[in-house]
Amino acid sequence: MILTFHGLGEPPADVTDAERKMWVPVAWFEAILDALPSQGVRLAFDDGKASDVEHALPRLVRKGQTARFFPLAGKIGTPGYVDVEGIGHIHAAGMVVGSHGCHHRDWRTLTPEELDDELVASRRALAEVVGDEVTEAACPFGSYDRRVLRALRRTGYRRVYNSDGGACDARAWLMSRTTVHRDRPLQHWLQLAAAGARHRPGPVLRGKRLVKRLR
Repeated sequence: MILTFHGLGEPPADVTDAERKMWVPVAWFEAILDALPSQGVRLAFDDGKASDVEHALPRLVRKGQTARFFPLAGKIGTPGYVDVEGIGHIHAAGMVVGSHGCHHRDWRTLTPEELDDELVASRRALAEVVGDEVTEAACPFGSYDRRVLRALRRTGYRRVYNSDGGACDARAWLMSRTTVHRDRPLQHWLQLAAAGARHRPGPVLRGKRLVKRLR
C-alpha cells in the first residue's frame, strides 16, 4: 500500500477547490504516521510543495520513516514549492527523489516531443540537483495509457507510479498508489494505513487497472 500526499497544512488562498481537498492537516499526517505498521505501507509526496520540507520531512526523520518525493521540475523555487536547497535536504535525509514531469500536464494529451521533454528534461534537472540518478516517475493526475508507459520504458525509468488505488506488488514496474484527501474522515485513513498490504484491491479496481494499461 502506498499513500500519497499533495500538501500538508493550510492550503494557499489561491488554490482551486479540487486542489484544496488534497491538502491534509499536519495533525492527520502525524496520526497516519503513528498508525503505520512495521512494514507493508510506503509514503509518497507529489508536486514538490514547500510543505514537503516544512512539515513532512522533519516528521519523517523523527519517526525513522522514509518516503518518495516527486517534485515538478518546472516549479522548483517558485512560490509555494520546494527550492533547490529543499530538494537537497530531502535527498540527504535518505528519501527517494523521482520525477513528476515539468509542468503538471496530463502525459496522455501531449505530442511525442512534448512527452519526451516532460520525461527527459525533468529527470535531467532533478539529477543535477540531487547529484544522483533519477530512476522513478509518478504520473501527473495518475493518468497514463499504453503510449505513456512505452515512453517511460523507452526513457529508462525503472519504476513508475500511478494513482489507481489499492495495494500492489512491491516488485512491479508499474505501482498503484492511494491518494490521501479530505473527502474522507481521518479514521478512514488510519484504518487503511493500519491494514496496509492486507487491503487488497477488489475485482472492479483490478478491472479498471487492466483497462488503463491496455487503452
